[in-house]
Amino acid sequence: MMSDDMLSQDEIDALLSGSTDDSEREDRSSQRNKVEEYISSLEEDALGEIGNISFGSSATALSSLLNQKVEITTPAISTIRRSELSDEFPKPHVAINVNYTDGFSGENMLVIKNPDAAIIADLMLGGNGTAPSEELNDIHLSAVQEAMNQMMGSAATSMSTVFKKKVDISPPAITVLDLEGNKGTEKIPNDEVLIKVSFALKVGTLIDSNIMQLLPVEFAKNLVDELLNPPEEEAVQAPVKEEKVEHKPSPAPQQQHSTEEKRPVESKDPQLLGGAGGQHLTNSTVQSAQFSNFEHVQLNDTEQRNLDMLMDIPLKVTVELGRTKRTIKEILELSSGSVVELDKLAGEPVDIHVNDKLMAKGEVVVIDENFGVRVTDILSPKDRLKKLK
Repeated sequence: MMSDDMLSQDEIDALLSGSTDDSEREDRSSQRNKVEEYISSLEEDALGEIGNISFGSSATALSSLLNQKVEITTPAISTIRRSELSDEFPKPHVAINVNYTDGFSGENMLVIKNPDAAIIADLMLGGNGTAPSEELNDIHLSAVQEAMNQMMGSAATSMSTVFKKKVDISPPAITVLDLEGNKGTEKIPNDEVLIKVSFALKVGTLIDSNIMQLLPVEFAKNLVDELLNPPEEEAVQAPVKEEKVEHKPSPAPQQQHSTEEKRPVESKDPQLLGGAGGQHLTNSTVQSAQFSNFEHVQLNDTEQRNLDMLMDIPLKVTVELGRTKRTIKEILELSSGSVVELDKLAGEPVDIHVNDKLMAKGEVVVIDENFGVRVTDILSPKDRLKKLK
């Protein structure tokens, strides 16, 4: 028999549960007050909307790269001090620094977990992401860097639409952030207090994690201010007062010899005349435009590394023996043992297609009981590259 002064197990559980709920509410309230010390609730909502729009397009870009369904949810906004970063990121993470070079002046850092970065790198390099390497080498980091470059480039394009002006970024710099080992800390923005924008990231069934964005408070407030208070359009310049120009009868034009390279041109188009006064430009010449040769371009180490990474992208190679056309009636009459005559003669070279583009011709051979094809005629590298476009 239980004493009246003793509590039942259900009552104890209810008290403990209530205590936990109160603690969680206090933590949320404390975090809420902490954010409002630096940005208002309106600014927080606006910053979340910017992140939602920009990273929504980033999810589409990443999905195309990884060939996986990518979901990036509406962000959660909070603040964090530099002294608290070691608690937030106790294990090594991959950090990507991005600087805005056009439209805005500021920097931000993307932080993702090492296992998530390893999966993204494995998918970028042609793997299936199920058994990525635990150690991230330079090739893996370059693959993640390219993925983040495409993501942030897409985000910048979306921001250009939102802010109605050109927004551009620098190529992202990637590093391993190990706060306990004091590695990569120089890449963190120098501000004492940072805005943390946390997105839930899902990549197929491989990743169900978070990707975090760290922004200086001043930069975040500038973004919000320009969104809520867009600059007024520049006033239209007052029309230039037209001046009357006395036109004198011009002498009869002298016959001139035409050449392929240069020939005098007179135009009645006011856009081709000498300014608003309408004075003719005499002795004008028309020349063929000269363009730079882009066939031999020197690339820096980073660009060359990114280009080399593209060499691992798989392409579909198809060997075509021949083609033919048949009516629907003839197709329906096909049965086991039917023979379909193709448009190629026996012994004639077969066509080799790459991504459904004709690249070469060859002859059929047998290699260890498997069919193969020996290339006999192939397009030049330049023509092959044009075919892939």
